[in-house]
Amino acid sequence: MKQFNGKVLFLDRSDINTDEIIPARYLTEISKEALKPYLLEDLELQGFDVKKDIEPAQVVISRANFGCGSSREHAPWAFEVNDINLVIGESFARIFKQNMFNCGMMAVELAPETIDEIFSTFKGKETTLETDLASGTFTLSSGSVKKEIPFSISGFDRALVEAEGWVGYADKHY
Repeated sequence: MKQFNGKVLFLDRSDINTDEIIPARYLTEISKEALKPYLLEDLELQGFDVKKDIEPAQVVISRANFGCGSSREHAPWAFEVNDINLVIGESFARIFKQNMFNCGMMAVELAPETIDEIFSTFKGKETTLETDLASGTFTLSSGSVKKEIPFSISGFDRALVEAEGWVGYADKHY
């Protein structure tokens, strides 16, 4: 199973679309690995530096409607090859969210007030996140500040995560 722990990258904006996640000009690449250097290349966000902020991150926390725009598996793939297997937000575009789970990754929705609390407590600080899939909790830590947050995903999405994606799930069940 993929890892859902690590350093958090805060993207404090709603409506981050798939063209900002992986620009369309790179969709002709023939391997997932070829997408790696282009993740979030076109994202314009105050304080975000694609050259230094992507590499250490393993988790993204953002706002509402993450992954909107064109439907493409390339967006989750670009996260996956950068070892970012978890995106947390208020809401996701339906296809982006399902593509994440189909790849054995997680797109987890939390209430807007919970996201607000996370940003006000941890944004701008070096923050790590630990996921306990069995108990459905995230633990965010920065220095001596620690916060446990419950989450839930559907049983089928959990099965996809545990099987490392749709292909693994199909191999086990069909």
